[in-house]
Amino acid sequence: MEIKPDLKYTKEHEWIKLDGDTATVGITDFAQGELGDIVFVELPKAGTAVAQMKPFGTIEAVKAVSELFSPISGEIVAANSALESDATVINKDPYGEGWLIKIKVKNPKELDSLLTAEKYKEMVTA
Repeated sequence: MEIKPDLKYTKEHEWIKLDGDTATVGITDFAQGELGDIVFVELPKAGTAVAQMKPFGTIEAVKAVSELFSPISGEIVAANSALESDATVINKDPYGEGWLIKIKVKNPKELDSLLTAEKYKEMVTA
């Protein structure tokens, strides 16, 4: 299980990476492992407003359907359209090609409430 040290995490197993005023969001390696084979993901369109820790979409695996939660408030500027034809990319590369959405960040201070890599590791290995 990979936990990248330069990312922030949610208790719901999303990761976020800030680049200027835009953040990339995906699910963690732990989450994709727990879900198993991912078959479908439903993501919002660009222009959609999201609020911190509110659902923004769903992810469907062979065993379960789960809601996806936004780690931060803002506006969706991109959704990973490559996942429409091949959601298994999330299983193969959750921190790279398997990213879900990009958000124009409304309040960067919200990042302070998220988990560090160390805290996330403690949570998933407890």
